[in-house]
Amino acid sequence: MIHLEWPWLLLALPVPLAVYWLLPSHRVLEQAALKVPFLEDFDDGHTLVISQKKWPLWLAAVAWGLLVLACARPQWLGEPIEQAVSGRDLMLAVDLSGSMEAQDFILNKEPVDRLTAAKSVANDFINRRVGDRIGLILFGSQAYLQTPLTFDRKTVMTLLDEAQLGLAGDNTAIGDAIGLAVKRLGQQPENSRVLVLMTDGANTAGEVSPLKAAQLAESKHLKIYTIGIGADEMLVRSWFGSRKVNPSTDLDEGTLVKIAESTGGRYFRARNTDELNNIYRLLDELEPVEKDKQYYRPHSELFYWPLGFALALAAGLCVRRVRL
Repeated sequence: MIHLEWPWLLLALPVPLAVYWLLPSHRVLEQAALKVPFLEDFDDGHTLVISQKKWPLWLAAVAWGLLVLACARPQWLGEPIEQAVSGRDLMLAVDLSGSMEAQDFILNKEPVDRLTAAKSVANDFINRRVGDRIGLILFGSQAYLQTPLTFDRKTVMTLLDEAQLGLAGDNTAIGDAIGLAVKRLGQQPENSRVLVLMTDGANTAGEVSPLKAAQLAESKHLKIYTIGIGADEMLVRSWFGSRKVNPSTDLDEGTLVKIAESTGGRYFRARNTDELNNIYRLLDELEPVEKDKQYYRPHSELFYWPLGFALALAAGLCVRRVRL
């Protein structure tokens, strides 16, 4: 259906008539006239002149009407479309410390570093969270809010893809990342606040200890899911042969477990890409997207059609006047 966004502007339609009636009439200078005994001999020419004077006036009136219609902003409204909105506020905190460059993950049959694997799986998770407001925190030696809470999932995924190792420093400030999430989520309604924190190490920087930050999160009803990322063993080749090492010796699982349990969340261990993907799918089950039905009607603007015709008529009248 066609809808006028500003229908009250149609009240401007009679403005030219009001101007014609209210302003003083233009005085026509008296000119010499030719008196003829037989007026009927000039009837045809007189009628032709009157008709030639009237049609530009009608075209001007049509142009004015089209211009007013364009100003009223006509729109075409489509059928109502259902939109799911959950009302959940979900913050994703990703570790960018130097240890995340360890290449102990396999993605598409190729060895990749931990951050690359985390980006790939996290992007799929974000894309599935239709109806949630998503935010992104990047942390290393300091914690930064990369993306505030938003329904724009594509922007969150783009900014996550652009994150680079060492961007926030080489150390790990887990406590500061939790504190920043509490600050950003604590101002939102208490319907459902969730933080998913992913790291491969222990807290080695920052001003707030992880457990203290977890206590603050619990007081603000913020549920934290922690993910410890990194393989248990890795084959390292050297001049003296190959040997197996544990690349996750710095992972502080005990602290991550306490953070999750104290806030009502859970701790997960991701040793490879498949486990990391399963964790995010499990998070979808633990924090399902609630589909509160809301509707919106898509609309497309139509004002340029009457505006274009009005300008065309006005241009034609101007050309005619110049030629005369």
